[in-house]
Amino acid sequence: MRRTIGILLVLALVVAGVASWHYGLVDRWLDRDQPPPGADPVTVAPPEGLELPPVTAPPAVADATRPGRLSAAAVRQALAPYLVDPDLGGHVLAAVAPLTGRRPAFVEGTGSAVPASTTKLVTATAALLALGPDHTFETQVLRAGPRRVVLVGGGDPLLATSPPAPGSDEEAPYPVRADVADLAAQTAEVLRADGVRQVRVEYDAGLFTGPEANPDWEPDYVPDGVVSPITSLWVDSGRVLPGFDRVADPALSAASAFAAALTAAGITVTGAPVPGAAPASADPVASVTSAPLAEIVEHVLQVSDNEGAEVLLRHVGIATGGDGSFVAGRRGVVRTLKEAGVDLTGATLYDGSGLSRRNLMTPRVLLDVLRLAATRPELGSVLTGLPVAGFTGSLALRFEDAPAEGRGRVRAKTGTLTGVSSLAGVVTDLDGHPMLFVLMSDRVALADTLDARDALDDAAAALGACHCGAAG
Repeated sequence: MRRTIGILLVLALVVAGVASWHYGLVDRWLDRDQPPPGADPVTVAPPEGLELPPVTAPPAVADATRPGRLSAAAVRQALAPYLVDPDLGGHVLAAVAPLTGRRPAFVEGTGSAVPASTTKLVTATAALLALGPDHTFETQVLRAGPRRVVLVGGGDPLLATSPPAPGSDEEAPYPVRADVADLAAQTAEVLRADGVRQVRVEYDAGLFTGPEANPDWEPDYVPDGVVSPITSLWVDSGRVLPGFDRVADPALSAASAFAAALTAAGITVTGAPVPGAAPASADPVASVTSAPLAEIVEHVLQVSDNEGAEVLLRHVGIATGGDGSFVAGRRGVVRTLKEAGVDLTGATLYDGSGLSRRNLMTPRVLLDVLRLAATRPELGSVLTGLPVAGFTGSLALRFEDAPAEGRGRVRAKTGTLTGVSSLAGVVTDLDGHPMLFVLMSDRVALADTLDARDALDDAAAALGACHCGAAG
């Protein structure tokens, strides 16, 4: 009996492992380390029993614009023990470069790899180039008739249902979110002043075009709640708060939240909200405005916000081609980065978040993007948005067993899918020399997922623990 039970347990684990790989279940939990919208990841307490060193100003922030030459031999010596880790699988790419100059000091491997969420670096940089760091997104209410108002989505990725409750853990989120409760209060005030006490609510999410689910994602990603349908009108990133559950129709959910807030403000809403479009001559009633794009980029990178990245992709499409579709967004990102001097040879993009397994990237592309961010002030939020190893965002609970010098010295964007692990960012060595680095592996066995992630953490931390500057 014991032998039979043991065999059944082994078989169950094998079946579960195969199912996890086939259905991409690792994608659902390993890179889902973002808190719900409104929560600043820096304020999230670590698990009980975890001790971290005191938070100090990470050298990677202080020295991120200091040029310098690197010793290829020193970089190689620092990375060598970790890049041969068998947990990384049979396809490992790596590159390290100084902040200035296009020639890397170290390159390992050839070709392209699946970038996973490091794709967000590319999307965020293109958005800042196409729109500018001060760009904001407006959500409006228009009057389309005597008793008819239309809620018009402006593609605000962080639009919320309501402001944080006073005294809550989310009382001062960063970035500050616009919300439909405020929008409803403004609308009610204008309507009452005009003697209107009853309205019908319609909603317009026509800013974005094409499918709401990227056809190059796994087909179960939206139905299973891995990512929300991407639309220009939603609240709370299309989630049901608190938690990570997604709503089936984010635009309707946002309109319903607005209608409920309008009712609470003393205006009678007739019927349920329905899709609609205001005529060009419609009068504006009220509006709320998002945080500046630079702050939104910091949020998207800090917590690896898939929905936020996909919204930014759509906005790039509108800015560069007048079309808010996935296809136009991809084309716009490529065009914008090429114009900025990024060599996209070997890169193929199908989305903005990195959820697509068809995406391919070379380390050189990511190095070029990071170098742009380090040398052009309007792109600075790409660097400041990078999580700090051991302290913030998607790196807050990592680097625990890596060389201690890496904590605080490494800032990097994570990338995780089933079979894929990557890191890309900036690190400062013991002598204050900043380096750009990219580490990618995309043939990781399911059983080695966490060990592969640790190996990349160790490699990045080793750069922070080295004396990698060139003599002379």
